[in-house]
Amino acid sequence: MVANVFIEPLDVLHLRGNRLFGEGDGGGGANMPPWPSVFAGALRSWMLVSAGEDPVAYGRGNGLAGPLGEVLGTPAAPGSFALTTATLARLGETGVEPLYPAPADLEFFAAGDSVSVSRLEPSRLPAGVTSSAAVSHPPILARAQRDKPLAGYWLTRRGWESYLRGGLPHVEDCVARSALWTLERRLGIAMEASRRRAAEGLLYTTDAIHLNRHPRTGFLVSIDGLDGMAIAQRGMLRLGGDGRSASVHQVESPPPANFDTERLEHSGRFRVVLTSPGLFPDGWRLPGCDRDGVWRFPGGQARLVSAAVPRAQMVSGWDMATRPPKPKPAQRVAPTGSVYWFEALEGGLEGLRKLADQGLWSITADNVNLARRAEGFNRFVIANA
Repeated sequence: MVANVFIEPLDVLHLRGNRLFGEGDGGGGANMPPWPSVFAGALRSWMLVSAGEDPVAYGRGNGLAGPLGEVLGTPAAPGSFALTTATLARLGETGVEPLYPAPADLEFFAAGDSVSVSRLEPSRLPAGVTSSAAVSHPPILARAQRDKPLAGYWLTRRGWESYLRGGLPHVEDCVARSALWTLERRLGIAMEASRRRAAEGLLYTTDAIHLNRHPRTGFLVSIDGLDGMAIAQRGMLRLGGDGRSASVHQVESPPPANFDTERLEHSGRFRVVLTSPGLFPDGWRLPGCDRDGVWRFPGGQARLVSAAVPRAQMVSGWDMATRPPKPKPAQRVAPTGSVYWFEALEGGLEGLRKLADQGLWSITADNVNLARRAEGFNRFVIANA
């Protein structure tokens, strides 16, 4: 059973990234969109409180009885709870409209008062040209005019569905970041906890995220693994740094239309697009993909042709379930929106579909990351190539 919830902040959010505070007048950067683990922690805490359970006792490893215990498990051994989607969304009269970050193979350019959309395509290098790329056909943008691309665009549901079927989103289906949120600089001062007073000379600034209210902008999060257990229809939760308040309520949000099955089966070519950060044992490579580019997954295999993977990011965070809270290990991830091109699919679509439903965890034996699985990492969708 998958439950969809819309989370709407009631104040600015402190979504802290990995830019640390310096000495004296330092600054802390925001991470937008936040890691899926931010929502996983907030929602599990909300579920505990809604059920009358003590989050502190849960953090000590005390077992939970009944369906809630089966779903949440313990911090050391998570249950069936897992995030499958965590993305921006807008709430209107017709319901919730999810928004998707533009994948790495799309580029946006200024075209007068509008924008144009182009796509990178795997290309064989001309004779005499060599490359250090780890793929046989590096992704290249074929464009006559050399312009600097624009950053920060998101796709509407219609634009995302067009992309998954191998097309280019229309201009009206591309949403600029400035239409979704703005950054606000907030001033703070460090505290001396032992003396219960402000520390002298330790001013700092942080980036706060202010989501737009017209239309109402928030986050759409999908929870899998509830196994028939009902959760509250609505409520309040603490989200991000400083525990800022946000409202949460269940919504209907059907998944986007799928790729063109007949086209994929006929050509054997497809793309894998990460919809959450990829925590892989071999850097940017998908689990199960060897150095020769053969990707083996349960029920089939395919050959890697190309990849568009932006610069790696570092994900960490705080383990708030333990007492006292402690930082999580910093781990390198392939960013959301990374794209991998494959061809020569063998074994049919059943194994590939099942893998997309479960995430990339089923082809890695790294049990250390069970908590990250529950937090929604390593999720992807299939798109036509």
